Amino acid sequence: MFFKETASANFVFVQVHHDFSSLPVFRNAVVTIGTFDGVHTGHRKLLKKISEIAAQLNGETVLLSFYPHPRMVLYPDDHRVALLSSPEEKARELQAAGLNHLVVYPFSSELSRLSAFEYVRDFLVKGINAHTVVVGHDHRFGRNREGDFNTLLELADVFGFHVHELPAFEIDSIEISSTKIRAALQAGHVSEATSFLGRPYSVEGIVYKHRQLGRTIGFPTANLHVAFEHKLIPASGVYVTRTTSANGVFDAVTNIGVRPTVDNSGNTRIETHLFDFSGELYDQPMKVEFLHRLREEKNFESVEALRSAITEDCRIAKEWLSKQ
Repeated sequence: MFFKETASANFVFVQVHHDFSSLPVFRNAVVTIGTFDGVHTGHRKLLKKISEIAAQLNGETVLLSFYPHPRMVLYPDDHRVALLSSPEEKARELQAAGLNHLVVYPFSSELSRLSAFEYVRDFLVKGINAHTVVVGHDHRFGRNREGDFNTLLELADVFGFHVHELPAFEIDSIEISSTKIRAALQAGHVSEATSFLGRPYSVEGIVYKHRQLGRTIGFPTANLHVAFEHKLIPASGVYVTRTTSANGVFDAVTNIGVRPTVDNSGNTRIETHLFDFSGELYDQPMKVEFLHRLREEKNFESVEALRSAITEDCRIAKEWLSKQ
């Protein structure tokens, strides 16, 4: 984990459980289920609901989640799977939302073949001993996604637990989903992603030393190696960003792309120029939050033209930041 939350007097650290065979005895477990990729505003509404119910029951909140992401297992030849959050990032956001327990079960093709009945019996009843199960309106589970809310209602009578359903959570009449957030980021629409996530989308990694060309034109940059290989990287372009490292928090501009003016390797890089910063960041963890997209990446006719464009990018970025 790169960046830890500051604990307050009432702060509760989420307990992460990877061994399903040795789970603790949960107190009046109020359970929800899902991958919760990105922990967006819809997810947090669900988490708030289970917290409210648990408070009434003097119970504990539990999220049953799965990793790897089901698509990685069911479609192993599809290398386009890109996720909004690494396991560490997800745990951190769930902790900030006040979750008590995160149960992570290894997803497998065998698990995908469980019937809805077997799924409920083995996970929710025998494994977690759920008092109450809370799901979104479109939650499906079991083999071929055969189980839905009505299935849960029927099985609740069989096994003796309670069920709640939440309707779709919408912003500007657009239903929120992790899929829509991914699509927004892949199109460079980071402001739209921010509204869905309830926070700026961020990428974390380690700063590494490259060719240091930025220094030669007056704009030193931090090159970021993203630690999580399945992390979704926003569309190529120049962005207004905010960076966090051991040195502090700095406004910045970030370029994602192949740097066609100075590099013919074709490799996509993430380069960030921090405002009002001097010092070294090599081998340090850094988080980059994407606030606003300025423009597409361009191939300039000369390094001098590139320098002029970066100067203008920085001017516009600072102007945009001053208005926020």
